Amino acid sequence: MTMTSTPVPVSLYGFLTPKTGHAAAFRKLLMDLVEPSRGHEGSLQYHLHEQEDGRFFLYEVWRSQEDLDRHNATPLLRAFLAELPEHLEGAPEVHTGVLRSAHPAGAGS
Repeated sequence: MTMTSTPVPVSLYGFLTPKTGHAAAFRKLLMDLVEPSRGHEGSLQYHLHEQEDGRFFLYEVWRSQEDLDRHNATPLLRAFLAELPEHLEGAPEVHTGVLRSAHPAGAGS
């Protein structure tokens, strides 16, 4: 008998700081990720926030680590990561975690 494990939602979140003079281009680059990423299999939440200090906060929740890995392997993300150093000041502050609070069924992205 094969037992199937229930996927565990994972989150990815962090702050990204654009280089001086790159805020508009960086904002567009990040915004161009939002809708396509929300359409990827396993995307439960995908949000971009802009802070008053100019940093961007990205918050994603995926149905499973496998879904996040698939998303990260898409041409969309590969192209984004290739352009990232041109616009990013320093290293991104990135965190991952297991979502422990219940995710409401049918909640919007």
